Amino acid sequence: MASPHPALARLAPAPGRLTLGLELPLDNDWDPARQHADREAGRPFGVPDLTGHTRLARLADRLGFAALWLRDVPLYDPVQFGDAGSVFETFTHLGHLAAVTDDVVLATGAIVLPLREPLLVAKAAATVDVLSRGRMMLGLASGDRPVEYPLFGEDFQQRGTAFREGVETLRAAWRSGPLELPRAGLDADRQLDVLPKPVHRAGIPIAVAGSAQQTPEWIAEHADASLNYPRDLGALRLKTREWQRLTAGGGKPYLTPMVLHLQEEPDAPPRPIRLGLSTGSKALIDYLAQMAGLGVAHVSFNLRPNERPVDDVLHELAEDILPHFPRQDLA
Repeated sequence: MASPHPALARLAPAPGRLTLGLELPLDNDWDPARQHADREAGRPFGVPDLTGHTRLARLADRLGFAALWLRDVPLYDPVQFGDAGSVFETFTHLGHLAAVTDDVVLATGAIVLPLREPLLVAKAAATVDVLSRGRMMLGLASGDRPVEYPLFGEDFQQRGTAFREGVETLRAAWRSGPLELPRAGLDADRQLDVLPKPVHRAGIPIAVAGSAQQTPEWIAEHADASLNYPRDLGALRLKTREWQRLTAGGGKPYLTPMVLHLQEEPDAPPRPIRLGLSTGSKALIDYLAQMAGLGVAHVSFNLRPNERPVDDVLHELAEDILPHFPRQDLA
């Protein structure tokens, strides 16, 4: 089995070992008190406060989190979804983060590939990879907002096919030597290429989010990791077992996001919330250990429901939780 890409190895250092990341924006705008203040000030729901985004990214890196994850939300839809993600264009934001952080993996969770030109995605991701010295991790999705597709000139019903072809194009663009795309009638003799190339010869690791309109077998073969939605421990056990069966011997990790409401009282018992958990720090350690035992390699925390200042939550996580789930130094 080939050695994993260094960025992937940081997220998944060894079987049974779990690392922790953070989903941007680092804001608490889902907190009821914050929502009330936003309504009073006329600020729309789901649009985070980004004034401290650089400082908080640097803080997360310095505290020892393994990854920063960015979502791709092309259009803010307050009627159907009400969530603007992290607002900034994803690859532009990643380029900025590459300049202001040193060690944290920069990951997307996930780029809506059918809405983007794959060759430009390949170039943008490789650019971030070079600027960050090999810290790029590309999570990809087929998308779930039908309203966006005709606005980008794409067919929502054909997004599965577009996704498969897009992944094929990414892999071809990152290989050394002239670009070959037989499906588009391009062979190597034409001497076209996509620059820059990623730092590592293996390219950039790809994590497929959800099913992306593909079969589990296709994902297991063509992805470097599975990025799957949060589940209770019973459902998670079934999902990780399936992934382990499909990737037997392949060393491909299972990654998952989790909404976290970290309560101020360390002994507070865990309570399920939508897409995650409300808990004190002691129960969180046990819960994460159970996830690691089920085969989860990396968990990214979404902190937006917290009432407490984000800085306080980050410091508590770093002091009480991260020592149990440390990141691994990049090669």
